[in-house]
Amino acid sequence: MKTHDLRSDTVTRPGAGMRKAMAEAEVGDDVYSEDPTVNKLQETAAEVTGKEAALFVSSGSMGNLIPIYLNCGRGNELLIESHGHSVQHELAGITAVAGSLPIMIPAEKGILEPALLEPWIQPDIYYCARTRMIILENTHNSAGGTFYPLATLKDVSAFARRKGLSLHMDGARLFNAAAASGVPARALCAETDTVTFCLSKGLGAPVGAMLCGTRDLIGEARRVRKMLGGGMRQAGIIAAAGVYALTHNVERLSEDHENATTIARALAGTTWAKLDPRDVVTNIIYFRTPGRTAAAVVDALARQGILSGASAADQVRFVTHIDISQADTQEIARILEKAKI
Repeated sequence: MKTHDLRSDTVTRPGAGMRKAMAEAEVGDDVYSEDPTVNKLQETAAEVTGKEAALFVSSGSMGNLIPIYLNCGRGNELLIESHGHSVQHELAGITAVAGSLPIMIPAEKGILEPALLEPWIQPDIYYCARTRMIILENTHNSAGGTFYPLATLKDVSAFARRKGLSLHMDGARLFNAAAASGVPARALCAETDTVTFCLSKGLGAPVGAMLCGTRDLIGEARRVRKMLGGGMRQAGIIAAAGVYALTHNVERLSEDHENATTIARALAGTTWAKLDPRDVVTNIIYFRTPGRTAAAVVDALARQGILSGASAADQVRFVTHIDISQADTQEIARILEKAKI
């Protein structure tokens, strides 16, 4: 029995072309900025996001933490959606390392707008922490892969400028947002000061993320990366996977979205999963398990060849990715339609 792994888009494995690129990568010492493949990856990332410069970091969590450390800082506040990755899944690095205080704002479908942000701007009083930063997650993982419309991004960007705030985009799945919205990644990133995107999720690379911003900020970010233990040496071997991913694996992301929609429709036809397929807009599917625990559903699906994850007591998550083909998707749909749960 073939196993279909829908736990996350982080489970992808490098294909033959990516492995070949890694094996043939020219390398040097990146701590000295002498690794030509890392340099190429950074130049490519800056180009596709429209930023002056970029830095290869070990993870999206590091890519989010560094701009918080630099642009928010100790004793200051940042505004973030209440289920944002940086406050829910990054081990409180905002406070433990950067010394910043996250103000968590609930938002429908994870999308922050100026009207939601305005009440949380601190007055300029000496005994109040200063509001310094806004973080947007695009796509929003915990909200089900939702993405920011360009008009909303522009509104938040204008608001941030009026208030003198730094605007960071946690774009772990930035290119999924671009594919779903029909707006180029460069245009989405134009509204933010900094952006992080992952290479190791939908793009299929085995490790790494990119932090993009101004040349001066990236220069400081390199120092903070070193402080966090992220100075890598002959990193071109893994950077080559990132170059390959940005060259070959971006345009195909809409296939993952189509596959997610197919799976969502199959789930909606069962008696044990509750969801509205119209809520599935990228590659992430959440569904409720009324009358059953999520853990029991996850176990039952695993016995029938589908790996998934419980995201709440009665909620399960599926994520489609490059290793789930259209043929796999049709098989998954058939399994779900006949599943004994």
